[in-house]
Amino acid sequence: MIHPPAIATETELEDLLSEPTDEVIETLGRVPGDIIFLGVAGKMGPTMARMARRGSEAAGVKRRIIGVSRFSSQGSQEALNAQGIETIRCDLLDEDAVAQLPTAPNVIAMIGKKFGSTGDESSTWAMNAYVPAVVAKKYRDSRIVAFSSGNIYGLVPVESGGSREDDTPQPVGEYAMSCLARERIFEAFSRSQQTPMALLRLNYACEMRYGVLVDLAQRIHAGEPVDLAMGYLNTIWQGDANALSLRALEHTAVPPTVINLTGPEQLSIRAVAEQLGRLMNRPVRFTGTEATTALLNNAERGLARLGTPRLPVETLIAWVADWVARGGTSLGKPTHFESRDGAF
Repeated sequence: MIHPPAIATETELEDLLSEPTDEVIETLGRVPGDIIFLGVAGKMGPTMARMARRGSEAAGVKRRIIGVSRFSSQGSQEALNAQGIETIRCDLLDEDAVAQLPTAPNVIAMIGKKFGSTGDESSTWAMNAYVPAVVAKKYRDSRIVAFSSGNIYGLVPVESGGSREDDTPQPVGEYAMSCLARERIFEAFSRSQQTPMALLRLNYACEMRYGVLVDLAQRIHAGEPVDLAMGYLNTIWQGDANALSLRALEHTAVPPTVINLTGPEQLSIRAVAEQLGRLMNRPVRFTGTEATTALLNNAERGLARLGTPRLPVETLIAWVADWVARGGTSLGKPTHFESRDGAF
């Protein structure tokens, strides 16, 4: 992949986010059957579904690519249809409606609620812990790749190199606890039904319109101070996260395979902010100091399974700086990566 110096338009951005790697094409050539994306209308779903379609076509495989969502945002369903994705409007909390969904050998479960969890905890638990049971029962004869979160680990010492898949979860806050519940529910049904699954503990997928790097760039561009309390982070280009997630279809197992999904680097907030400031020609102000702990994932095992990200983090930072400095579109959804008390 030849990386352009900057991304000019949303059309170009979405083309890059949905460009399948050779490894994705090979995976989609080997994995038989249709693919259904549950919760497709979120931040990652549309470009991942499109990557699955493009990768299947490149592999010479004819299959249905189906996207399921409530499609509450105007135009989101039509946009997917225009990209060759079959869409179905469905509330996944409605067990009767889920029962009517088409069967598919391959399920990408992107269901979940994070933002707005504080003050609406019961809804968060319903989406994150009840819906997985509904999905697991419906798709007992499928392979399921389900998204989880690195938040289930809790804060770890910076010098530890990040949490590994066999570390004991220490979730902080109701969102993280409900994410662990989601994993446990999926695992229980995997074991009882012999349903092969993979659980992806994702930490901070980033593209030009959303992500930790975007949050930092927007604050610097606006002249706002950068809080250093959460002094370190992991992130991964969303195009790479899409590709590695699709490759996980070949790594499902009983009990579920647990995979940390993020970039290989442990990044310093201070250093990244200073780099963004230089690229945008903006001064950087800091508040607070780096704590000795942070929310960090060690991606070594996951990347050994799924492959190495294509996009260097330096290129991602440069793209974000250029996009924000030019006033590029934002999804308006801050990550709240700086939260140390688990409140979202």
